[in-house]
Amino acid sequence: MAERSTAAVDVADNSGDKPLSAKADKATADGTVEPQETADTTAGESPQDDDKSERNHDETVVPPELHSGHKLARRYRLEECVTRLDGFSSWRAVDEKLRRAVGVHLLPAEHPRARSVLAAARSSALLGDPRFVQVLDAVEEDDLVYVVHEWLPDATEITALLASGPLESHDAYQLVNQVSQAMAAAHREGLAHLRLTPSAVLRTSSGQYRIRGLAVNAALRGITSDTPQRTDTEAIGALLYASLTQRWPYETDAYGLSGLPKGVGLIPPDQVRAGVNRGLAELAMRALANDGATASRQEPPCTTPDELAKAVAAMPRIRPPEPAYTPPPEYQRTTYQQGTYGRPAPDARVAATQPVVTPPPPLQGRTGKALKWAVSALLIAALGLGSWQLADRLLRDKDSDSPGTSQTHNGNSNGTTEEKAPKALTIKDAAEYYPDGKPQHPADVGDTYDGDSSTYWRTFSYKGGPTLAPFKQGVGIVYDLGSAQDVSAASIGLLYPGSETAISLYAAGSLSSSAPLSSMKKITSTSTNGTTAQLKTDKPVSTRYVLVWITAMPNSPGDQYSGAGYKQAVTDVKFTG
Repeated sequence: MAERSTAAVDVADNSGDKPLSAKADKATADGTVEPQETADTTAGESPQDDDKSERNHDETVVPPELHSGHKLARRYRLEECVTRLDGFSSWRAVDEKLRRAVGVHLLPAEHPRARSVLAAARSSALLGDPRFVQVLDAVEEDDLVYVVHEWLPDATEITALLASGPLESHDAYQLVNQVSQAMAAAHREGLAHLRLTPSAVLRTSSGQYRIRGLAVNAALRGITSDTPQRTDTEAIGALLYASLTQRWPYETDAYGLSGLPKGVGLIPPDQVRAGVNRGLAELAMRALANDGATASRQEPPCTTPDELAKAVAAMPRIRPPEPAYTPPPEYQRTTYQQGTYGRPAPDARVAATQPVVTPPPPLQGRTGKALKWAVSALLIAALGLGSWQLADRLLRDKDSDSPGTSQTHNGNSNGTTEEKAPKALTIKDAAEYYPDGKPQHPADVGDTYDGDSSTYWRTFSYKGGPTLAPFKQGVGIVYDLGSAQDVSAASIGLLYPGSETAISLYAAGSLSSSAPLSSMKKITSTSTNGTTAQLKTDKPVSTRYVLVWITAMPNSPGDQYSGAGYKQAVTDVKFTG
């Protein structure tokens, strides 16, 4: 099954829950911002009294009793519960129709916020902006309201990025630029976020920032605001401040970040950490001016995402840092220089004390001229002789290539072609390979090379197939050949026939069960409908460890070990080189 990724979990998580200017079901007066609140009781903070009445009201709503494996609309299979809070729950699920991972928010239809959640989800889905995590479905069915959204396993939360330190100036610039532009577009369509926290912004592997939970997460928690643009602008300022300083710009700790010292107020980022870009520091203060801060150069505060986006566009563009240049190693003289081969290098101290010998002057007079002419004549004669021998060799080769005179030279006296016979390689050891941490039957790997075809190593039975992804990337076994061998072919005996079994060979670095597949070199691959898979390479690959990796399995009936489903078993493995 697809593995859980914290980057893909929606912001229904409650860690560091800090609405900025907005309060849950309570409008914030424009112009005065009260101290921030948090619902993260595990972080040592208690909710404000303003939320107690709503929380008590929500506690009367019993969340639906669901479990892993439950299906919604005969399509979305729940896999793992991520969050249970305030009468709703968030899940990692699988869309069996499109065979992809998705996220799902669930709450009872009688929940007091069910109507607003549905309305927010449908409005967010109509936006269709790729800078936001998309809402895929919003349905009321069987006394349940559920919202289905994208799942981004290759993205990372800003919270996780800041755990290792502040962002580079270019990354922080891209963050505030992309997020402010995206939120400006959302507000032009009448949509606000109201809960734009570090866990609500993701950075993909391509460096793009995606915002999740637009309108939906505020509706799930009953967060509203009379000044939504100001609330989201302040939230973007807090994100920029945290990315520059690795500190949360308030006195309370949140999202794994330490808050500012109590009683000192909001100080500029460049006074918190040295080396902060001055322009970005001023932008953060202008966005946070809503909370009583003062920009360092007295520019007016940014009260809307559009104003903040224009301020970012007006500042000089920050380019990515240049890659570090590594100078080549200095040239080292070797002992293979003229006059030193076979002799130890002279001691530098001795050489420094010896006088420098002046070379003799070039030969002068008639004797010198005669020697020069003699050497020139010898060089000309040597060149002529070499040219004649080369021409003679070419003519002989041309005659030997004529019809009736061709011969095959293979290094033996009989002139016959001799091919290197394939050699069976001995398997010394083996171990099951499961980088996802979920093994099949590790104790049975020895049955795949014991010479007995009646014994085998088997996989579990899966409901989805024949291709295992995205539920599971594959199953396999790493074999140890004892030493580096030239692997040119493999024969894999299988127990279950049928369409289809897909197998690949990889050159591994060890018997590790968790080494990433990307660190290995792919040798070859094939697929078969029978009980034997033959794999052959165009060129032998030298390796000690070989991974047999199965990524697709046939649908087979139930037996004494497992029920019907997509499964496979390996009976015999043989390598040749």
